[in-house]
Amino acid sequence: MTKLRLAFMGTPDFAVPSLAALIAAGHEIVCVYSQPPRPAGRGQKLTPSPVQAFAESHGLPVRHPVSLKTSEAQADFAALNADASIVVAYGLLLPKPILDAPKHGCFNLHASLLPRWRGAAPIQRALMAGDAETGVCAMQMDIGLDTGPVLARETVAIGPRMTVSELHDELARIGAPLMLRAVHDFADGKIAPQPQATEGVTYAAKLSRDDGRIDWTKSAVEIDRLVRALNPGVGTVFELNGERIKLLAAEPVSGSGTPGTMLDDAGTVACGTGALRLLKLQRPSKSPVVIADFLRGLPLPQGTSLLGTRLG
Repeated sequence: MTKLRLAFMGTPDFAVPSLAALIAAGHEIVCVYSQPPRPAGRGQKLTPSPVQAFAESHGLPVRHPVSLKTSEAQADFAALNADASIVVAYGLLLPKPILDAPKHGCFNLHASLLPRWRGAAPIQRALMAGDAETGVCAMQMDIGLDTGPVLARETVAIGPRMTVSELHDELARIGAPLMLRAVHDFADGKIAPQPQATEGVTYAAKLSRDDGRIDWTKSAVEIDRLVRALNPGVGTVFELNGERIKLLAAEPVSGSGTPGTMLDDAGTVACGTGALRLLKLQRPSKSPVVIADFLRGLPLPQGTSLLGTRLG
């Protein structure tokens, strides 16, 4: 196995297993790039990203430029004389001078089966769409948005009750060894990147708060997928009596009625098709609670409408 001189570029906890695998394999990590520390917690203290914290715990130098478009940032990166750069959920676009600087180029671990779900939120979009499977791809980067040729891929079945946290963790787990094998095999001349298919391209647009607004006229299955895809994260909400209620967990059940209307006193709401049993909710400035505790504080008797005004 060829030992490589690598730069690593990543930010969230999804990227940490890949960095750990590269370190464990004995590669020289000459520098780690990550997003700058952000305010977090009640005190809004500047907190390093999971990748930065992990890298520093292993004595690795960390850089967090706000842009890679400046000549200074590009010169600093080129001066690393890296054999390759490994990119996992970094969060900045890489301009061509950055892509071209390493000897073998830049390689990205993307959390979808390309060309499906190119873009910022592939894990969530796969769940929201009801995909039966997804996976990870190790790809050679080019100037396009996740358009580069693929070195290796691995598929994961999406279970009927799988949450975004469960899928995220599984993809991170299988992605680390996949990326490691792909980089090894490429450097040793054992594999060649394969162009992506031109058919089946979809885009996983960045998520916004609007994505989490529950529309009770949709089917119970669609709303359930939305809840499982966006919690934790953007979150899913509906308005009731002027309050923004977070719906953290639910499950489809049999039932029918006017969409948004409670079908019983135990938390079952009619949807456009079918019904949804509310399982875990959160009122503003309150802790998350299971449905029984929620209903003790805010009863939702049969016939109550959850249709509120548009959320601001």
